Amino acid sequence: MAGPDTLEFTDDGFEEQVLQSDTPVLVDFWAEWCQPCKALGPIVDELATEYKDRVKIGKLDIDSNQKSAVQYGVSAIPTLILFKNGQVHGNPITGLRSKKDLASEIESALA
Repeated sequence: MAGPDTLEFTDDGFEEQVLQSDTPVLVDFWAEWCQPCKALGPIVDELATEYKDRVKIGKLDIDSNQKSAVQYGVSAIPTLILFKNGQVHGNPITGLRSKKDLASEIESALA
């Protein structure tokens, strides 16, 4: 279950919520059956709370929203992609990562 500041993204709202955002957006591509995704979830939730005024952070369930996952070449999960000004910022982050690593990526988009 997502934290109070973690958004839920969908294919239908992806362009408006992510690509047209005025602030950077971190999208966690995940699935309910993925154990590493579940392990990463609390870290994503903490970051969503810490960066809530500067970055949108949310999850996109690839089972329910395959279009966005395919469009961005997500072939393994968890995959996190940072968007800035409607474009992918940096490289996708695949696999379980530390909070410090993810915070560093977010900070690079804010610089």
